[in-house]
Amino acid sequence: MNYAINCKGKILTITQPIVMGIINTTPDSFFANSRVINMEAAVQQAANMIQAGATILDIGGQSTRPGATQIGAAAEAERVVPIIEAIHKAFPDTILSVDTYHAYVAKHAVAAGACMVNDISGGLLDTDMLATVAELRTPYICMHMQGTPETMQTQPSYQQIVTDVLDYFIARIGACTQAGIHDVIVDVGFGFGKTIAHNFTLLKQLSAFQILQKPLLVGLSRKSTIYKTLNITAEEALNGTTVLNTIALQQGAAILRVHDVKAACEAITLLKAMEEA
Repeated sequence: MNYAINCKGKILTITQPIVMGIINTTPDSFFANSRVINMEAAVQQAANMIQAGATILDIGGQSTRPGATQIGAAAEAERVVPIIEAIHKAFPDTILSVDTYHAYVAKHAVAAGACMVNDISGGLLDTDMLATVAELRTPYICMHMQGTPETMQTQPSYQQIVTDVLDYFIARIGACTQAGIHDVIVDVGFGFGKTIAHNFTLLKQLSAFQILQKPLLVGLSRKSTIYKTLNITAEEALNGTTVLNTIALQQGAAILRVHDVKAACEAITLLKAMEEA
């Protein structure tokens, strides 16, 4: 594993897996403990995550849980941009990512201090997104999603999920390159238009995506695949998250996107110690 990603002049070198902490400025994200209701709480959560070992903080203003109501770009920017600005001011050396599928939000977030764009739609929900990211000269996290957040869990189906998602990334990476985006990170989109069986198949065969030669981001943290399989709640799903994150690391994950930074960092450290023994 050896990637060098240019985050608007900050070079992020990934020689071993790193952790991205999730900060939600939404009142309705599926895991209540990830929500921040004001600027002070957001800066404190950022401080806690940085201290716990997060390399990147991913800040979002729109819930993308299944069935979530979409609030629009202007309202999303009002939520997320001041938070990004405050965290960037407090921690100017930390890499901040904006979690959005709106080019408008991406542009204002980067102006406020973000240096990475995380788009659940791979540029398919806003046709201006890829050109905007290229203009902003930021890395781009390209995720796979079938449908939209409102419809994605309505009978998702694939001919062969691993092949279908791989084909999607080949096409979207090509579109990113053509638009002028230099650094692309891929995310198979666990839980986004996929059944529990689909998610486990993707996890089991995650190493197949290394053929893309892009950093692989994995977002399994406290998702329904875990808590529904174990018949528990999202609040009880930390142990299950750590188990699946460990499997993902063994399959080549470069970035773990998580609510619980300390636990993810510990999984990385222990796996590294085992591999070096």
